[in-house]
This record gives sequence, structure tokens and C-alpha cells, in this order.
Amino acid sequence: MYQNASHDKRYRKTLSFLEKHVPKGSSILDLGVKNPLSQLMEQQGYNVKNTSGEDLDEDKSALIQSKAEVVTAFEILEHLLSSYELLKSIKAEKIVVSVPLRLWFSPAYRSKKDLWDRHYHEFEEKQFNFLLEKSGWKIIASERWKPYKQIKFGIRPFLRMITDRYYIVYCERA
Repeated sequence: MYQNASHDKRYRKTLSFLEKHVPKGSSILDLGVKNPLSQLMEQQGYNVKNTSGEDLDEDKSALIQSKAEVVTAFEILEHLLSSYELLKSIKAEKIVVSVPLRLWFSPAYRSKKDLWDRHYHEFEEKQFNFLLEKSGWKIIASERWKPYKQIKFGIRPFLRMITDRYYIVYCERA
């Protein structure tokens, strides 16, 4: 249905979490350019507007000017240098955010081909919770899950299969 089976399962898991906490018909500012997940959110009855691909470390005007009820950021914050400043700039009263968790046995992701595709942060759950609380958010619900793609043989691939990799939270302004 989407780019691959791994993305399809992750999108469905994310959408299921969103549907538990955000009523359909809500206006959402989704951080990042239009993508298969934001299109799926629209198909499910959400009013989604995406940011335009601007550098959110430098330009937070979309957050400041938005009148959306909810801001979503699905695997975006790890690519930013100043996640704290971004979270503080959100005007909406609710957020749904997912991040990849830091894996103790693997270095942070960094594309060898794309200089912009790298993770500046891969959070431990407690670190991310602290960041959210310090930036003015109260965590209402959270979930963790494992990756869904087929993994190669070896110790690190085996550890990836049994270790939670994604963390998603629903927060309201504290």
C-alpha cells in the first residue's frame, strides 16, 4: 500500500494511536512535507496541513502562525538541533509526537548519501519525557513498539528485533 510493508505497519500503528487521542475532524499541523502518513490521516477524516520543508531549527513561523488544534511530529524531532525550542514554540494545546529510541548497541542513524538525513538526537524514553515536560507539555498517553522490517542474521539484527525502537506520546499543554 505504501513504500514498503515496514512503513505500512508503522503508519497503521501511528494512526491507531492518533485515533485514540484526537477526534476525527480535528485540525492538525503535521511537521514535515506532505507524505503517505499525512495523506492517510486526511483519508481518515483529519484536516491536515503540512509544513513546507523549511528548516524548523531556523524558521518556526508555521508553528507560531498555525491555528491548528493539534500538532503532529512523526520522526521529525531527531533531525533537529533545537527540539526544545520547537516544542516551546507550538501554539496548539495538544501534540502527538513519535521518535526513534536510542539503541545502546547501535550508533545514531546517519545517511552516507544524504548530508541532511541524520539523527542529531536519538532519545531514551526518560530523556524525551523530560524534554516534553521542561518545554511545557504534560504526557497523557504513550506507547512503544518494535520495528517491523525483516532483519538480517547476527547479534545486532537480533537485538533490533526484540528491542522497542519507536516511542509515541500524546501530550497536552501543562
